Amino acid sequence: MFRIQAKMTPSFLEALILIIIIIATMTICIAGFDAVPHMPILISILLLMAYGLYKKVSYKDLENGLVEGASAGLSAIFIFFFIGMLISSWIMSGTIPTLIYLGFETITPHFFYAVVFIVTCIVGIAIGSSLTTTATVGVAFIGMASAMDISLAITAGAIVSGAFFGDKMSPLSDTCNLSSTIMGVDLFEHIKNMCWTTIPALILSLIFYAILSPSQVLQNAHKITTFKDGLLSTGMIHWYTLIPLFVLVLMALKKAPAILTLAASTVVAILVSYFHHHYGFGDVLNILFNGYTSHTGIKDIDSLLSRGGINSMMFTVGLVILALSMGGLLFTLGIIQALLSRVEKIFKSVGSVVTGAALTAIGVNALIGEQYLSILLTGQAFQSQFQKVGLKNKNLARVAEDAGTVVNPLIPWSVCGIFITKVLAVSTWEYLPFAFFCLLSPILTIIAGWTGKTLTYIDKK
Repeated sequence: MFRIQAKMTPSFLEALILIIIIIATMTICIAGFDAVPHMPILISILLLMAYGLYKKVSYKDLENGLVEGASAGLSAIFIFFFIGMLISSWIMSGTIPTLIYLGFETITPHFFYAVVFIVTCIVGIAIGSSLTTTATVGVAFIGMASAMDISLAITAGAIVSGAFFGDKMSPLSDTCNLSSTIMGVDLFEHIKNMCWTTIPALILSLIFYAILSPSQVLQNAHKITTFKDGLLSTGMIHWYTLIPLFVLVLMALKKAPAILTLAASTVVAILVSYFHHHYGFGDVLNILFNGYTSHTGIKDIDSLLSRGGINSMMFTVGLVILALSMGGLLFTLGIIQALLSRVEKIFKSVGSVVTGAALTAIGVNALIGEQYLSILLTGQAFQSQFQKVGLKNKNLARVAEDAGTVVNPLIPWSVCGIFITKVLAVSTWEYLPFAFFCLLSPILTIIAGWTGKTLTYIDKK
């Protein structure tokens, strides 16, 4: 990813101390002061620049490191803009409301935990946001479990597993797009490649939840009825609203570029929206930029459907630019190279490289508690190592998601862990043993690394 030449060669001890200080800064700011990750990254950038100037590295070289680092994410940023427009257009057209409604239609009196898992998977893929899924339909399921006097911990584990399955696999997900773009892999090729580890984790999780599900009849299902009635009241639940989804899938199968695929599906969604509602041209432009705003009067429905737009992606765009800029500085100052040179002899086999990348992603989550950085830093640190053992970048993109994206909610002091605990009122330690999908994903990706199964190698020719 980065082709940045180091302007100095720090000692291993210096590099290690700087990394520890950066990790401590981020951990204290995020976990201790509930700060957004942008601020500790900015502080870390200033710290690295001060260190570079102290070591007689010119300011111009430091600035170039920042710019070159940030430029690695430009294609991801453009995709984020189109994702923001796609989400808002899919709500306008009724695509997302219809997918959510179909998910709730699967609720049955039996296999409660398994159904919770499947529905949150569907909603997660439909909206591409694990936290929104958890805070809306997840809260409804927790209420039902509480009324039925069944395990809140297992219910929360099923919610988290399904929500993060969607976060990992949805083309609308920022983490999915970030991982594919940073590693230079086509979005839909990345999603297809993740299926090798994701589908087994999905099936095993579903079996576990089915076995654990109580046999009692589903009671107090009024929350689900409220959700369904609220969705129907929007007037957007129709079969034709799935046309934009079919367009997205068809173009993905045809291997069209991600931006063109997202743009085409957005245009089709806007046209479909006129089947049940008339929007002025100015209204469409405003929705595409600021997102769709729902006015059903039902809080959970409005929270679920009021989203999207280019503006909603600015938080992520800012974070990506800052994180990649910090990565550029780390390479310019030779810090990443100094750390890798000490442990490079360990990572000589395919299995060890995959395991090292997975443990790094897990470690960043555990130490910093930030989902995006687990993907970004793992990609920066291990891309050259994967190439040395003959592995294509899409393998690294998959590992970063298997051990980065889905592990974050399992860390009590992480951004996702703190949020989920607040909205579900179930502690991370309680639901962690039952978040089967999140636990299985890193295990399966490491097994794939050591067995060599499902890995794609660079063509020597």
